[in-house]
Amino acid sequence: MKEFRKITRRSLLALAACVAALPAIQATDAFAGTVAEAKSKGKVVIGIQGDNSPWGFVNSSGVQDGLDADIGKAFADSLGVKVEFVPLAVANRIPALLTGKVDVLFATMGMTAERAKTIQYSKPYAGNVLSVYGPKDKKIAGYDDLKGMNVGVPKSSAMDTSLTAGAKTANILRFDDDAANIQALIAGQVEAVGGNQFYGDRLNAAAAGKYESKFDLTTLYNGAGTRPGEKDWNESVNTFIDKIKADGTLAKIYAKWMKRDVPAFPDSLPDIPFTVK
Repeated sequence: MKEFRKITRRSLLALAACVAALPAIQATDAFAGTVAEAKSKGKVVIGIQGDNSPWGFVNSSGVQDGLDADIGKAFADSLGVKVEFVPLAVANRIPALLTGKVDVLFATMGMTAERAKTIQYSKPYAGNVLSVYGPKDKKIAGYDDLKGMNVGVPKSSAMDTSLTAGAKTANILRFDDDAANIQALIAGQVEAVGGNQFYGDRLNAAAAGKYESKFDLTTLYNGAGTRPGEKDWNESVNTFIDKIKADGTLAKIYAKWMKRDVPAFPDSLPDIPFTVK
């Protein structure tokens, strides 16, 4: 077994909990290895979401597709190796990384301070604008306009957190997922919803011309995930992200999948280091 490289006690505890809770994720003989070893083998193994279009999903041909897939392929090209994708559910992403099932995550990894205690984030490469959506004929310009309204959110989401904190005079109704949240608005169960940047398209498909984005809540940024202390992987990913931002590759991928311009990215985020120290 190869020797484990630097990893925090917190990460080891999180790993143990994840493996215990998710027996389907099995530890391999060792962590996936160094960047040099990946180059020697001619392959990088990338964890990606398998069911979250347009970020990462398995298409009708059984092939990994989406924004994260295109970025993962470009990363493999930058290393001069082939790519192997491992489709993962949300709950399996960090366990798969920490047990060495994958080398790196391009898996819609929203950058949070809590996750940064367990994994190493790269610089951000994508953003997800979260907003309040409602009928075009209803005035909703800010939190105060939600007073007394039934407002839907996906349960335990960033929209839930933002609206619970900001719309204290609204009645927050929590739904299991985005589909149920959207349906609640269409059915009149709620008067507005908190949703991600794709809600506009989904609402327009269900009821053309009836709904619009009212005001923005926050922007979540996505970064690649590597194991704590693995400076070579972190530096390789960051160098790659800088390159695709500068040469227009990211803009092309963004236009293809997000149908919008690449957002402006912050130089830092509180309690979320982008580099291994």
